Amino acid sequence: MWKDAYIESRVLSADPVGLVCLVYGHAIDSIEEARRRLAAGDIAARARAISRAIAAISELQGSLDHAAGGAVSRRLEELYSYIRRRLTEGNMRQKDAPLAEAESLLRTLAEAWSALRAPQTESPAEHAFSAPHAGPWMESDAGRAHTWSA
Repeated sequence: MWKDAYIESRVLSADPVGLVCLVYGHAIDSIEEARRRLAAGDIAARARAISRAIAAISELQGSLDHAAGGAVSRRLEELYSYIRRRLTEGNMRQKDAPLAEAESLLRTLAEAWSALRAPQTESPAEHAFSAPHAGPWMESDAGRAHTWSA
């Protein structure tokens, strides 16, 4: 019961990027559980955990804004579809490798989203990528900077 209240509090107080990070965390936790259940031979619990992971990924997929996100959004759509297929394959074939691959991909994506939330504590001299550089995603128009969004 306290755990549900804690999760509800986190969801209600999260910003949009924070919500994405929470969904990634849920998907990763579900895959970890599925892998443990696979190793233990608990078929029903494994299937439930994989279903939760697929539902989380479907939520991420459904929240993509292709109009605003452009190519990045389309690539994420393809990657989410691939991850869902790997989870389904791992469940049907009762194999760990596809589940491990899905978990690894989600961890990489989660780290990238978490980096968007991390405060910039390093100086530009300490981190070569701490300051934005002009490029196709950032153009000046009458003194205003336009950035891409995903």
